[in-house]
Amino acid sequence: MAGESKTRGKPIRCKAAVSREPGEPLVMEEVMVAPPMAGEVRIRIICTSLCHSDITFWKLKEPPACFPRILGHEAVGVVESVGENVTEVEEGDYVLPIFVPDCGECTDCRSEKSNLCSAFPFGIYPWMPRDKTSRFTDRNGEVLHHFLQVSSFIEYTVVDITNLLKINPNIPPSKACLFSCGISTGVGSAWRTASVEKGSSVVIFGLGAIGLAVAEGAKMCGASRIIGVDTNPDKFELAKKFGVSEFVNPKDLGDKPVSQVIIEMTDGGADYCFECVGFASLVQAAFASCRKGWGKTIMVGVDKPGATLEFDSFDMLQLGKTVMGSLYGGLKPKSHIPILLQRFLDKELNVDHFVTHEMKFDDINKAFDLLIQGKSLRCVMWMDK
Repeated sequence: MAGESKTRGKPIRCKAAVSREPGEPLVMEEVMVAPPMAGEVRIRIICTSLCHSDITFWKLKEPPACFPRILGHEAVGVVESVGENVTEVEEGDYVLPIFVPDCGECTDCRSEKSNLCSAFPFGIYPWMPRDKTSRFTDRNGEVLHHFLQVSSFIEYTVVDITNLLKINPNIPPSKACLFSCGISTGVGSAWRTASVEKGSSVVIFGLGAIGLAVAEGAKMCGASRIIGVDTNPDKFELAKKFGVSEFVNPKDLGDKPVSQVIIEMTDGGADYCFECVGFASLVQAAFASCRKGWGKTIMVGVDKPGATLEFDSFDMLQLGKTVMGSLYGGLKPKSHIPILLQRFLDKELNVDHFVTHEMKFDDINKAFDLLIQGKSLRCVMWMDK
C-alpha cells in the first residue's frame, strides 16, 4: 500500500479488457487512466467478478449500448488517490465500488423508503456523473466509455465518492467483490424490497447467482418454504445449500403452466415470487403464481431495455397482488451493505458457494464463456495472478 501515492495526480498506464464490438471477445489493451477530479476516487482493483448484467450490455447493439467500453461492476480495491473535497476515504483504504449512488444528502437518500438517489440519478451512463466526461483513453487517445459508474475490467478505475464504500479489511477480496452487485441484490430483494416474513412461502424463478442470493435472503428472513424454478436440473443440488428445498422444471410439466403447479403446491399461490432471469414472460408467470390478496412479485432480473410487461387490468384491480421492481435489492449502499458484510463475518450469510471459479484477469474471455454456458455462478478474476 505504501507506494500507492507515487502516482497521485498523474495519469496511470495500465491494462484493461476493452469491449469494442457487441458480442465480440474483449481485447486486452494498454490504456490511460486520468487522475480523479473533485468528488472522485481512483482505485487499484484487486479482483473483479463477472455478472450477467455485463453479458447483457456486452451483447447489446442498441442504446444504451456504447462502444468502445470498459465493462465490469463487481469488484473490490484499494484507494490510490482522491480528488478534491473527498473526505470519506483516503489513500490505502480497502473499498467496495457500488453502481447505485448514495450521496446521503438528497431527499431520497435521507429517506428509508428508497435507495434511488435524486442528486446522482442511476443510469447506464458512458461517463463520470459530475462532468459527463471519461477518465479512460486508449493508446491512440480515443475515449473509452464507462459502465455502471464502476468499470472494473481494468487494473485502475475512477469512481465517484457517492459510489464508493470503505469496508472492513478482514473480508477476503474474492468474497467482498460479490457485494458490489449479485449477493447484495438478491439478499436485499428478499430482506428490504419484499420484506419476506417469517414462515412465508417463496418461489424463485431462475437459480443463477441472483436467484440463489434471493434464497439466502429469504432463509435469513425466516421463510419456511423456498421453491426454485429453473430449466436446468443441474442447478438443483447446489440450490439446496442455499435453502431451496423444492424444485420445478418447466420442461417436465408438458402443457401445464408453471403457475398452476405453484398454486397447487402452495394451496393458492406463493406469498412472494421473485423473477431473477430478466424475461418479461417470467415476470408474468411469477405474477400468476403468487397468492391473491397479498402476493408480491419482485422483479430482480435485468431484461433488455425497452422490454414491456402486459397484465390483465381485472387481475390487477380485483386480485390485490403487487408487482415491484428491485434495483440493487432496495439497499442503501452506505448503511445496509455494512450490515450484510457483518452478517457474512458472523457466518450468518453463506457466500462461499457463490464463487465457482477463480482465474487470472487475462483469462476474462474464458469467464464470459463459462457464465454464458451456465457453468459458473461467479468467476473471480485476480489482477495480480
